Amino acid sequence: MKLEPEFIADCAYGPGGLLLDEILEIDAPNHRVVATMPTSADLPLTREQRAHPRLHPRHVSGGLMVHMTGMVALVHAYYVLGIRHKDGWVGYGAKINAARFKALAPPGEKLVLECKAKQVRQTPKSVLARYDFVFRQKEVVVYEGDQTAFWTKIAPE
Repeated sequence: MKLEPEFIADCAYGPGGLLLDEILEIDAPNHRVVATMPTSADLPLTREQRAHPRLHPRHVSGGLMVHMTGMVALVHAYYVLGIRHKDGWVGYGAKINAARFKALAPPGEKLVLECKAKQVRQTPKSVLARYDFVFRQKEVVVYEGDQTAFWTKIAPE
């Protein structure tokens, strides 16, 4: 499904930071979501690469992939956990337990971003979640991660 306007409006990042274009799967009982990210030579950080076709081919930046773990975790928080920024919730990455950059992702083909929460502790005012991430381009795994995020509900002023 295309991104819903309500989701986009609730996101802490604008379209230039959200960078997702479609949600392929929401499996709430298994805490798993899958979304896609278009790639191009004009992506943040990618456009700044001093690329060389053989020595340093243009690719989706590893730093941007780490950022995208937060964006696909936001899909999980919104659609599975029911967390909304408009209700005072704010979330941040807390720990990168493991990050493996398995292959370069050249611009052009979409990335398929899979996020699965393997541990979730939720109270009325906070959520601690540990995620496994697998990012693929075509059939090639380009990134695997194990990361922890924390959300807290901020009281209104």
